[in-house]
Amino acid sequence: MTTTTTTLPAAGQPLHFHAPRKAPAPAVDTGRRVWAVDEVQALFDLPFSDLMYRAQTVHREHFDPTEVELATLLSVKTGGCPEDCGYCPQSVHFDTGVEAGKLMGVDAVREAAQRARQAGATRFCMGAAWRAPKDRDVQAVAELVRAVKEEGLEACATLGMLSEGHAETLRDAGLDYYNHNLDSAPDFYGEVITTRDYQDRLDTLERVRGAGVKVCCGGIVGMGESRLQRAALVAQLANLSPDYPESVPINHLVKVAGTPLADQPDLDPLEFVRTIAVARITMPRARVRLSAGRQQMSDAVQALCFVAGANSIFYGDKLLTTGNPDVERDRELLRRLGLKTRHTFGG
Repeated sequence: MTTTTTTLPAAGQPLHFHAPRKAPAPAVDTGRRVWAVDEVQALFDLPFSDLMYRAQTVHREHFDPTEVELATLLSVKTGGCPEDCGYCPQSVHFDTGVEAGKLMGVDAVREAAQRARQAGATRFCMGAAWRAPKDRDVQAVAELVRAVKEEGLEACATLGMLSEGHAETLRDAGLDYYNHNLDSAPDFYGEVITTRDYQDRLDTLERVRGAGVKVCCGGIVGMGESRLQRAALVAQLANLSPDYPESVPINHLVKVAGTPLADQPDLDPLEFVRTIAVARITMPRARVRLSAGRQQMSDAVQALCFVAGANSIFYGDKLLTTGNPDVERDRELLRRLGLKTRHTFGG
């Protein structure tokens, strides 16, 4: 893997991209281009109506704009994480009232997957609060993946950093996607997390790609980053090699008491919508997912996100340890917007 270092004028810190910043020629097989940070920032800076028009145009070229994927996220191992991610209530570094638990058993996960399928979900995501799972942990999660696949659902897992061979074990069990978010722009990352560095995340993504597992990778906005840093995050995602993620979850910070970011000022909701639109334009074939933070969003803001190109949501009562709009509220919102749910796999 080759990297090119580019310096942001404002921060003066290096950003590492997986393709040269110059010569944004489309690839022969994917038609993708390389996005410079200033090009992405220029999208953010467009008049709102122009940005929405561009995002909606791109969205319609690649997807049915009336279709939304429903995904369910289950915490299969909660709390006790040794990382110090400033947004996370599962960290042992913060007093948030979340207690460490053991990995759920196969039967309990199977029952949860059945409920998710009956509620209309097509993808079932499992999260475990580990810094990096051990071999025996990965073997245990592989059994959970097999149970989910037996229920006819796509399987996704997020377990932390993977070592050599782990992605292959999960792939062989039937894992469709592995989630490992970049969280932020490289130059902002150290403001939020100190127990791992950015390259650790990129290394795990490389292992996932090398095993032939699809990548689910996004970030969190509203942590105090600038618009330029949001642009740098999107550019990093869009320029991942050999291709950008198949799924891109865009999370709005959920402020949890006891975490360092609990008192972070609110992000302008329209800035969040802009982030969705820019992700859609720069990663046109990806499923862009409304993830954490939807509980705090009005129906109108969510509707704008769908217009901006979001076509996947986390669906259910809880995302790991934080709340999520309930199923009936989601169904009613989708009905009011005339949106249908995706019922087939593969995309």
